Amino acid sequence: MILHRNTVVSLAVVALLVSAALLGVRSAAAFDPERVTAIAAPATPLPPEDQSRDVTRFSFIAYGDTRGRHDGTAIQAEHALVVNSMLVRIKQLRATAYPVRFILQSGDAVYDGHVARQWNVSFTPLINRLTTEGDVPYFLIPGNHEGSTSKTGARNYLDAVSALIPPEGSPRRMPGEATYSFGYGNTFVLALDSNIAADLKQYQWAKSQLEGLDRSRYVNVIVYCHHAPFSSGPHGGSTVERPTAELRSRYMPLFNACHVRAVFSGHEHLFEHWVEHYTDASGLHRMDLVVSAGGGAPLYTYSGEPDLRDYLKANAATKVTLDHLVKPGRDSGSNPHHYLIVRVDGDQLEMEVVGVDWGRNFQPYGTNKVQLQDPVNESSPK
Repeated sequence: MILHRNTVVSLAVVALLVSAALLGVRSAAAFDPERVTAIAAPATPLPPEDQSRDVTRFSFIAYGDTRGRHDGTAIQAEHALVVNSMLVRIKQLRATAYPVRFILQSGDAVYDGHVARQWNVSFTPLINRLTTEGDVPYFLIPGNHEGSTSKTGARNYLDAVSALIPPEGSPRRMPGEATYSFGYGNTFVLALDSNIAADLKQYQWAKSQLEGLDRSRYVNVIVYCHHAPFSSGPHGGSTVERPTAELRSRYMPLFNACHVRAVFSGHEHLFEHWVEHYTDASGLHRMDLVVSAGGGAPLYTYSGEPDLRDYLKANAATKVTLDHLVKPGRDSGSNPHHYLIVRVDGDQLEMEVVGVDWGRNFQPYGTNKVQLQDPVNESSPK
């Protein structure tokens, strides 16, 4: 077949135009990426702080690290097992004196927070079940996998939680950051972004939130963040990551000075429990530090004890002691996917560890419940 020269030229021009058009489409897609869909707000959000002042009995759920093996292509299967169990317990507790009033998630929602599809396909549909079927407020703080220190990661995280956390401009939201706080009943919660634990502005904001509290009302102060001050998994033991170092040197003295009751964190895909005792002018105090990152991510195992000599020496003036109450197992079969239910009854806190699937009989204390305070007749730390 012989083509006329003009025909060849015309075909070449058409090919160039088609290629340019396709390139334009690809370029437009690069500059207009998929956006993360906001998690649905519950029909019954937490009331304004002053309207819940008299509430002294309720429960809340804490857990973390839900990222899955197929984020972006399928629902997080292990996380779905956790959510299913949560919904059953939320329904059971709804008509009791201790209904579940909020859920805390300590980060690593998805494998790569920069990719909107991972949020939209794998994570958000599950959380919508908790906020709509469960009708429970959901509070997420960034982990390292959110990539929230980058522009895209921060945007995706904030898009996801835009209907859930205090809005920009609220006195309970750090300006321009993912750090926030809220109060319900007799309990105050500080959501700390441990990715920026070295940031002095965040420290000062957190300090002002804690020091400005009415402690006659807020008898329970809770902190949750992604990285743990102390842990014995692959991120802990002999390894001291920078956020952990900052939490130990900067935030733990602040938490002691402000009598924080408990710190819930993730990052290590296992369960462990530390208890710190310290003494100040008002007497002996206890703080529980709980690592609960069994929300669905691949499970970790015990790696070894951290070296705490420098920490204990630096805090010798307040006679700090640390007890590793529950150590994680040395094999993954000893560290099931799980979540926590914390029951608040005045200033008394009780924690239940709820294992799921093959871990439903998980009993890290010889039972699955523990009091987060010392016996009233105990005069010295264990």
